[in-house]
Amino acid sequence: MPPEMLPLPDAEVSFDPHWLVPEAADGLFAALRDGIAWETHRIRLFGREVDSPRLSCWIGDAEAVYRYSGTRFEPRPWPSVLRPIRDRLANEQGVVSNSVLANLYRGGRDAMGWHSDDEPELGPAPVIASISLGATRRFVLKHRREPDRKLALQLGHGSLLLMSGETQRNYRHALPRTARPVGERINLTFRRVASGNSGRL
Repeated sequence: MPPEMLPLPDAEVSFDPHWLVPEAADGLFAALRDGIAWETHRIRLFGREVDSPRLSCWIGDAEAVYRYSGTRFEPRPWPSVLRPIRDRLANEQGVVSNSVLANLYRGGRDAMGWHSDDEPELGPAPVIASISLGATRRFVLKHRREPDRKLALQLGHGSLLLMSGETQRNYRHALPRTARPVGERINLTFRRVASGNSGRL
């Protein structure tokens, strides 16, 4: 059953809350939590470098190199547990990727600020496939020109969110902080990066 298209003007966003069955999601979370070389990436914010409020790992084919804030990120090799996910996304959803950004949110204070995945190396209409594992977190999309147009989703364990078409051109998205107690969450965003360009992690 294909993901459900969401009623979001000027965008193509679809959502499947149960793309992975619970047993598969559990196994993937455990394998990635303990098997990935998580790092604290440094980001430039208001002219100074600070620690990113989450742990991350850039994974991909050898040519999927990212340069961001003066730092060159060489992709780590694909873990064996992610290859079937990559293949399934290509076969079922037509999402052809050469890289994935893995983020580990350790609790409610870990977050992702407002941004769009609109770097030139992703192409004019990038396709981003986002898989969530672990604790459910609130995800918000907001129209760039009409900020009252918003959509909030609860991204749960094993869910798949697809953003394509004009979504990145017209919307920003964020994973806000929360004061309520919340467990660890891993997010995987599969995308295709053109080699030799700069971008955002």
